[in-house]
Amino acid sequence: QAFRRETEGFVSLSFSTISASGPNAALAHYGPTEKSNRELAEGEIFLLDSGGQYVDGTTDVTRTVVVGPPSDELRLCYTRVLQGHIGLAAAVFPEGVTGHQLDILARLPLWRSGLEYRHGTGHGVGAFLSVHEGPHLISFARREPDVALRAGFTTSIEPGYYEEGRFGMRIENIVLVEPAPVAHRISPETTMLRFSPLTLVPFHRSLIDTRLLSPQEVAYIDEYHTEVWRQVSPLLNGPADAACRAWLRERTLPLPAA
Repeated sequence: QAFRRETEGFVSLSFSTISASGPNAALAHYGPTEKSNRELAEGEIFLLDSGGQYVDGTTDVTRTVVVGPPSDELRLCYTRVLQGHIGLAAAVFPEGVTGHQLDILARLPLWRSGLEYRHGTGHGVGAFLSVHEGPHLISFARREPDVALRAGFTTSIEPGYYEEGRFGMRIENIVLVEPAPVAHRISPETTMLRFSPLTLVPFHRSLIDTRLLSPQEVAYIDEYHTEVWRQVSPLLNGPADAACRAWLRERTLPLPAA
């Protein structure tokens, strides 16, 4: 919160920060206490889910990192979660489709490895209102009314994976629903839609197993990181920003060949 206070337009946190490592990260809505607090340990996952209320909008972002070198198991699980995120984030779909119909796109890569998460995949985000705001929802469980996604809606995309007593991971971006440029139209009355990311934070490179990625997934990650660098690096132009700029440059370079 102290870091956010330094940002122009900050008013308050948009929800209680989830700062969790190791087995604590296996609790999707973990809240730290004096009793549960623990030091970061080598080889463990650290999950941070945080957001802020600003005069010009609301944020909600989750990133998962590892302390030191990751195990093969952690890289497999993280890569499947990332593939689930991309599977939904890269979707193109006709107007009238609901989040319930799209939810499976985020789960398929996890299911192929026997993985699953037992929470919704996405929720609307209000502008300086509720960080969880309808009327739409992206969820495996259908609810009524099942409101279709429309251009101008914002939603989170946040697949994850959790093993009780061991670790948990989640990747969350806020995206904007917008018209998609396509070569053909289903009908003159039908608009195709896509998601455009509003969250600009690099994915954690050491947890990505590029051998599991398709060329299309590699291209998505590289294009996303290029956009992160393009939009964020100009903000790191002060005398004290050199280390941050170098950190960002290293983490937004193209992925190495598998």
